[in-house]
Amino acid sequence: MSRWSEDLIPIDRAKTLDGLFVQRVKRSPTRVAYRHFERGGGWAELTWEEMSARVARWHRALAGEALESGDRVAILLRNCPDWVVFDQAALSLGLVTVPLYTDDRAENAAYILRDAAVKLLLIHDAGRWKRLADVLGDSPFSTRVVILESSPAAREIAAADPRVAIAEDWLPETAPELVQRDGDPSSLATIVYTSGTTGRPKGVMLSHRNILGNAHGALTVIDCYQEDRFLSFLPLSHMLERTGGYYLPMMAGATVAFARSVAQLADDMQSIRPTVIIAVPRVFERVHQRILDQLKARPAPARWLFRLAVAVGWRSFLREQGRGGWHPLTLFWPLLRRKVAGQVLAKLGGALRVAVSGGAPLPAPVAHTFIGLGLPLLQGYGLTETSPVISFNPLKDNIPESVGVPLRGLQLRIGAEDELLVKGENVMLGYWNNHAATARVLTHDGWLHTGDQVRLEHGHIYISARPKTPFFPAPAPRPEWRPGPAYSIEPHSMRIRGIKPD
Repeated sequence: MSRWSEDLIPIDRAKTLDGLFVQRVKRSPTRVAYRHFERGGGWAELTWEEMSARVARWHRALAGEALESGDRVAILLRNCPDWVVFDQAALSLGLVTVPLYTDDRAENAAYILRDAAVKLLLIHDAGRWKRLADVLGDSPFSTRVVILESSPAAREIAAADPRVAIAEDWLPETAPELVQRDGDPSSLATIVYTSGTTGRPKGVMLSHRNILGNAHGALTVIDCYQEDRFLSFLPLSHMLERTGGYYLPMMAGATVAFARSVAQLADDMQSIRPTVIIAVPRVFERVHQRILDQLKARPAPARWLFRLAVAVGWRSFLREQGRGGWHPLTLFWPLLRRKVAGQVLAKLGGALRVAVSGGAPLPAPVAHTFIGLGLPLLQGYGLTETSPVISFNPLKDNIPESVGVPLRGLQLRIGAEDELLVKGENVMLGYWNNHAATARVLTHDGWLHTGDQVRLEHGHIYISARPKTPFFPAPAPRPEWRPGPAYSIEPHSMRIRGIKPD
């Protein structure tokens, strides 16, 4: 690849998340939007105009149901093009999408469906619907359940239950071309339920503006190109992947490939050769441990050479960052990068220019090893309640011990017990049907209690303590709060162009 080009869609042109999709189709109709694996057929590609045709059919089918703008529709699918298609079709009608985790307990999913008063559910197969239906019992539910997979079991269920339809029968053969609606950016786009630490999950209400602003803010810290290839493997049910691995690439016109499974991730990395990945620390920890286990079986000189490569690579990294001086050992870095580091990074596809870690603290030895091997590994931080990104490290100001610099336009304040409070356009509207919980974490003037203890140094955020919850944690209630000094962080001064291949 010799040319990297930008084609960012401005927020004021998109206005809404579905408007973002329509604008991308207009700009890049024949470029590859998504890659996915078809059983027995290998990797398949879908262009933006092909995706638009699919969204139009789902739009028409949804329009034929008894749904009104603001009604909630739920999605229970693994990451795939149909996840995006359904989401975009629903948003284009002013509906509110409620994502569900495919590996969640049926009782949790049933609670969410009831709490959000979901009118329509898209689910992958008959087995998942049967488990969910058993828990729901005779309680009122949606007017429609659409099963994506066509199978004898699914058709048997559909024949017995008038609420259930098979997607291929329910969808029209054709539909008019999508037209961008005049949607309200401040309207509710999605309700994302967080597990929390105690009690029932809370539904985080996020607007179109919340999410679009967050994606755009991330792109002011690090650029994304049309030629980028994202590999999507974290669940789209969570905002970390949804904003960073779905809406952000759409804003930039990049291609997203959906991984088959975690077990097949290594093979998918080789096939797709991603340039960008977004992961939780556990992914990097597993790869790191695998490297260490393999080294144990190698001769002593090979182990010594690997440690040397990491040490020299780390010195080179610090010098490039302006935090370290020249050392004679750095003269050997080009050779060590080619002979040692390059072989390790080849296992990750050999094309990564950005790897983002978020959701939990990244262990220092893991960060040290990968960065020392030349992987541009950036740690970030955020909450579902902030759509979700609050901060992450820029490529040219990467301090792995920190969680980076705040996104543009985000204000920070240190409250009681060093708690971080944030304010900005990415802060949620509140919790669905839970005014008390909203009042505990969101002040009347828009400051969100994160529940995390932090310190600020030279524009970077350092987490002192945070709840032990998966992915980006929900904020802990802090009813008592004393205002501290407010910090309005200016946009990062350097326009990061990313790492380009030679």
